[in-house]
Amino acid sequence: MALLLPGWMATTACSPPSGGSFPDLLAFLFLSPCPQRALLGAVDLVFVVASLVVLARPRGGGGGAGDGPEREALLPKPRASGRPFRVAVALGASGVFAAASAILLALALFLLPNTVWRVWESAFLAVHFVAHAVAAWTIASRRGAAGGALPLQLRVFWVVTALVGALFSASAAVRWAEDSLLFPDDPLAFAGLALSLPLVYVAITASSGEVACTCEREPADVTTAAEPSTPYDAASWLSRATFSWINPLVSKGYASDSLAAEDVPPVSPAHRAEASYARFVSNWPAQGSRYPVGVALWLSFWPRVLLTAALGLVRLAAMYVGPSLINHFVDFISHGGTTWEGLRLVAILVAGKAVQTLASHHYNFQGQLLGMRIRGALLTALYRKSLRLSTGARRAHGSGAIVNYMQVDAGTVSYAMHGLHGLWLMPLQIVVALVLLYAYLGPSVLMTLAVITAVTVITAFANKLNLAYQLKFLGVRDSRIKAITEMLNHMRVIKLQAWEEKFGCKVRELRQTEMGWLTKIVLFMCANNVVFSSGPLAMTVLVFGTYLATGGELDAGKVFTATAFFSMLEGPMHNFPQTIVMCMQAFVSLGRLNKFLSDAEIDSTAVERIASSAGDAAAVKVQNGVFAWDVPVEGAEDARQGHGTENGREEGPEMEMVLKGIEVEVRKGELAAVVGTVGSGKSSLLSCIMGEMHKVSGTVSICGSTACVAQTAWIQNGTIQENILFGQPMHSERYREVIHACCLEKDLEMMEFGDKTEIGERGINLSGGQKQRIQLARAVYQDCDIYLLDDIFSAVDAHTGSAIFKECLKGILKKKTVLLVTHQVDFLKNVDTVFVMKDGVVIQSGSYNQLLTSCSDFSVLVTAHHSSMEVPGAAEQMSHDQTTEYSQDTTVPAKSPVKSNSSNENGGTSVAPSKEAGSSKLIEEEEKESGRVSWQVYKLYITEAWGWWGVLVILAVSVLSEGSSMASNYWLSYETSGGTIFDTSVFLGVYVSIVAASIVCDAINTLFVTFLGFKSAQVFFNKMFDSILRAPMSFFDTTPSGRILSRASADQMKIDTALVFYVGFATSMCISVVSSIAVTCQVAWPSVIAVLPLVLLNIWYRNRYIATSRELTRLQGVTRAPVIDHFSETFLGAPTVRCFGKEDEFYQINLDRINSNLRMSFHNYGANEWLGFRLELIGTLLLSITAFLMISLPSNFIKKEFVGMSLSYGLSLNSLVYYTISMTCMIENDMVAVERVNQYSTLPSEAAWEVADCLPSPNWPRRGDIDVKDLKVRYRSNTPLILKGITISINSGEKIGVVGRTGSGKSTLVQALFRLVEPVEGHIIVDGVDIGTLGLHDLRSRFGVIPQEPVLFEGTIRSNIDPIGRYSEDEIWQALERCQLKDIVAAKPEKLDALVADMGENWSVGQKQLLCFGRVILKRSRILFMDEATASVDSQTDATIQRIIREEFTDCTIISIAHRIPTVMDSDRVLVLDAGLVKEFDEPSKLMGRPSLFRAMVQEYANRSYSTEARD
Repeated sequence: MALLLPGWMATTACSPPSGGSFPDLLAFLFLSPCPQRALLGAVDLVFVVASLVVLARPRGGGGGAGDGPEREALLPKPRASGRPFRVAVALGASGVFAAASAILLALALFLLPNTVWRVWESAFLAVHFVAHAVAAWTIASRRGAAGGALPLQLRVFWVVTALVGALFSASAAVRWAEDSLLFPDDPLAFAGLALSLPLVYVAITASSGEVACTCEREPADVTTAAEPSTPYDAASWLSRATFSWINPLVSKGYASDSLAAEDVPPVSPAHRAEASYARFVSNWPAQGSRYPVGVALWLSFWPRVLLTAALGLVRLAAMYVGPSLINHFVDFISHGGTTWEGLRLVAILVAGKAVQTLASHHYNFQGQLLGMRIRGALLTALYRKSLRLSTGARRAHGSGAIVNYMQVDAGTVSYAMHGLHGLWLMPLQIVVALVLLYAYLGPSVLMTLAVITAVTVITAFANKLNLAYQLKFLGVRDSRIKAITEMLNHMRVIKLQAWEEKFGCKVRELRQTEMGWLTKIVLFMCANNVVFSSGPLAMTVLVFGTYLATGGELDAGKVFTATAFFSMLEGPMHNFPQTIVMCMQAFVSLGRLNKFLSDAEIDSTAVERIASSAGDAAAVKVQNGVFAWDVPVEGAEDARQGHGTENGREEGPEMEMVLKGIEVEVRKGELAAVVGTVGSGKSSLLSCIMGEMHKVSGTVSICGSTACVAQTAWIQNGTIQENILFGQPMHSERYREVIHACCLEKDLEMMEFGDKTEIGERGINLSGGQKQRIQLARAVYQDCDIYLLDDIFSAVDAHTGSAIFKECLKGILKKKTVLLVTHQVDFLKNVDTVFVMKDGVVIQSGSYNQLLTSCSDFSVLVTAHHSSMEVPGAAEQMSHDQTTEYSQDTTVPAKSPVKSNSSNENGGTSVAPSKEAGSSKLIEEEEKESGRVSWQVYKLYITEAWGWWGVLVILAVSVLSEGSSMASNYWLSYETSGGTIFDTSVFLGVYVSIVAASIVCDAINTLFVTFLGFKSAQVFFNKMFDSILRAPMSFFDTTPSGRILSRASADQMKIDTALVFYVGFATSMCISVVSSIAVTCQVAWPSVIAVLPLVLLNIWYRNRYIATSRELTRLQGVTRAPVIDHFSETFLGAPTVRCFGKEDEFYQINLDRINSNLRMSFHNYGANEWLGFRLELIGTLLLSITAFLMISLPSNFIKKEFVGMSLSYGLSLNSLVYYTISMTCMIENDMVAVERVNQYSTLPSEAAWEVADCLPSPNWPRRGDIDVKDLKVRYRSNTPLILKGITISINSGEKIGVVGRTGSGKSTLVQALFRLVEPVEGHIIVDGVDIGTLGLHDLRSRFGVIPQEPVLFEGTIRSNIDPIGRYSEDEIWQALERCQLKDIVAAKPEKLDALVADMGENWSVGQKQLLCFGRVILKRSRILFMDEATASVDSQTDATIQRIIREEFTDCTIISIAHRIPTVMDSDRVLVLDAGLVKEFDEPSKLMGRPSLFRAMVQEYANRSYSTEARD
């Protein structure tokens, strides 16, 4: 039957039949295999030329036709059904066509016989590959386009390709019917037609931008059309292909040797965080998904994953071109050949290496770009989630853990998404290599399967253990970052109590545990590296031995072709375990991100917000409300950190009922107050109205916008003006009214830069009263309908409190609805409604007079307040106030300085003296080195552990390792140079010995470098941590914690893991490059002439690159810290942000900061590939010169025995040179981490903790005498004096009350006594000892202090009241009883081991203050300092505390700073400070008996309580 076919139809002949008719000629042209390929090749060429013409034109601006602001993209958009699938088919089919063509081309070149058909087939496959690669690139590159259709030439190409494919298939079907199939061409023709049909469908349906707009659902419409074009967007196709678009930035970095942030162009709209997040959130799966983050990432970015996969396949196909040519080169040089054959070999070699270089670097760049977009999406999602977390979830995770999610886990997942391809590309690379080896060496190659099986089993066992170690390591690292975060947040208290060593030991223990787990992980990695790097060597021995044993003959061509393939196995086998480890780390990180992003959120429906209605309807209404805090289950946090749950309890929140049966109604325009004892649920009532608590039952409704002032002040890092405006525009008149109403005028007048003064992190350079009034001003300026104020008078003095009540609550807010939580009973007569709370229940409500007669609990509170006023001298003064109507016209109202201050403003918007704003910065821009990383930094790192001896040992072992590797190849070359191997046992014995020595040297080198790196890393961490612990308080005042955390987490991680390996790899690679160049050039020695200029060109490119890359890496570090700072700040103030409805504004700030960081990353990736692409092309050029000389030089110039060895080394030379220079660049970039950590290792230190020559006696201070002589204090050298020459003498056992308006220097005096700030002049003498001569711990540990802001640490009640672990359980219970907390603690099931949440969030502020008081009772110091110690407790509890102080500290010297006048009325003497000077210092009765500032304060305080009665 086969004879029925025309002869030309069943053969691969390319000549037309002789003597045939015109129809026969047409049939031949369209149905014969060879002309068919020519026809399709012509179609491919036309398409490629058309595409180049279009794509080579520069692009316009890259803005999209967006229809809304960026944040609108946060909402999921309707998904066009079917479109993404069609696009997936188009991109996938083109990618498969290109990859298949590349693989078939490689096979055709090396497996087909040398005929005309091979030439035509190879040319056809090459053109076919290029055409479909261009098609895939066209689809991918148009994803960010603003609504255009797929190009016409692409759609025509798909249709014509399908028609020609139909011709191919028809011919194949005829041959099949006649049993004359051409294999493998005809089966592939059917597959090609099947693959072309979907492309025809897409081509026909792709109209009006339907596909182009949706090909990846790229949210390019998140920017406006006016968006300026970025260099990447505007680049031509050729510029993108060669990475030339980054040339201007590289040139700028090289020319200036430094880059500023503004020098770096923005990233494309499609690559920004908002676009990635919009895609991520729109693909978030429905509830019930076990891996929501992984699913959302896949659905969002699968086209990019497919694109990188296609590039990976092309790279893989091109990799095998070079090794397959070695045998041909050896045959050519050994047996001779035509010049054309030699040139053809060189041309194929150069083309293959060029395609490999192009595909390899675009594979890397596209993968890094994908990782960057994933990181942007995850960072944004983490920030957005932190704004919505429920209270229980906030406590369970804590800011430290979330910082780790952002810094580490998001990065781990983003890097792994690119490395994920290694899981299938590396095994595929091994399989293809083995198939090609089989063609050369036959069945003996099957012996490799034994090695692969052994390696797989070992790796599986190791990785199972390694995964457990990863979990432990991540958990401990989280704990360390959390502990450092907590320590930084509370550093003032830690220093006051001399607890640095205690908290330092906790962090060091966690660090030690972390390094223990990391050591185990790295040991497994080292073992895996040894196993995998020895795998190819073991394969070589087994295969050669088997081949020789079965009678095979080895020659140089076979040996070095095989060794080239085996060396190609070394890469994937060496990297595969690291890829598995990276993917396991990513899997663990994904689990942690899944838990966090799926955790409980604030229920936005818990509070019903109703539109404004007319009349006096209820503004706030709670009916039958039952509310609970969702608290984390004990052990849940450990589960998050990988330690498992305790006692089998599941992770999740449990409800702690706090408020029950709440019935509250506040009408519009009312001023209502909430009172009750400490822990009665007052603050929780405000939280339930704000929607912060879990609503079990009942309804909450509010009518209008809300503003809140939290009990613990939340202040942003910025100027005072920025804090007050809080994102609103400046209205001068209203701004001045708010400043006046909140009594800030005097404070701003005293500040050198007025309201332009910059506030430190968490308001650290402000007094408690100033912070409280600034956040009150922020709330008032927002002009909301409802104000929720939590104990705003606790931190302000009496007359300031009165003025705020009069000017703010009864003035500027008189028409607003105000709900005030307060302990100040004296204001209650002037409120409309009072709600009395007890044990989480509103027991009664009504007016002041109604409650006085009907509510016994309220009466007790009022009575306690009145009794606190009944001290000698106070009653008479109050009586005098009533009769003189002093309340109508006080001498020290807050209003008095207003006129003078206003007159200085001249109508301006800034309430500040005229100063240069530039010098008002408290938080300076982060220090950034410029230029090259100093040689001192390198020297510091490499000699930190073992000095120069360590360096010499590393060099020696690396040289031995490389030498043994070269020796094995020389032995192979020597043995095969004479033809047949005579003595197989000697050949294999020597080879095995050399290989074993190489493996041993490699293992020793890896272990030595690793442990040397670990020791250096630990030294750097200890130096930095010790330096931070010993830094003065002023460092923490002016340094955002994000800068410290960035160094302690991301930078330290680089030193711990990256640099440890980079240094060893770089050393080995440098030696390998030198040896490879020597071996490559030894065959054709004239090629040495080309080496020097090419090496110089390499160095020139490296120098241009590193100047830019180094600066971009530094800018990456500098722009990373603000992301963390902003998050930490937002996390602390999330309830306030939510209450004001400012989530979108804060989200936008976060986006700006993330995009700033992504901008540096994007251009750094581009610069990396710019360098790599050029270096690999230079390496290819050197190889091609050597190969050309091999075929063109006379035979006496060529060392024929080394041709195979030389080529096998030369094939890896270009990538080896690139990776070596890249590794040196990565080391320099990561040395920036050493540089940054080292910056904080040499911080100015505060005074010594202990001074051996000046140790105080064990019972010092024995009496408690204090003499202050001419004390002058300023916080920093460039700030004015705070204390301006104070001289006082305090006798032992005296009770001294310190009063004065906010900002007068009261708290500064206490800081000076503890030497938190060192005096500029003057001395402080305690019991005859100048405290300036003592060690700081010797001083601070002898004093007792209750700070202005109560601080609890995460842990238990026991660890909080007795952090040092010095006291017995009985002593702790006695202290708790005296500070009124025994009943509360005893009621908890765990008693003293009851948990205290991060920041003490599960305790009220009043309870936290009482627990701090318990610490002092336990310590029983001779001198006690109390800084507003009872500000957050009610009058009844305050009176109890004062009684305890009188009883427990009878013989102690007590210095008490207070705003409540009754607190200091029973003091022995009162110190009145004003503007840093002592105005009065005498007994209270004497000061009351004459005109004095203190008397005016008492009058003001009394007026608050009695003014109403006087008017009545």
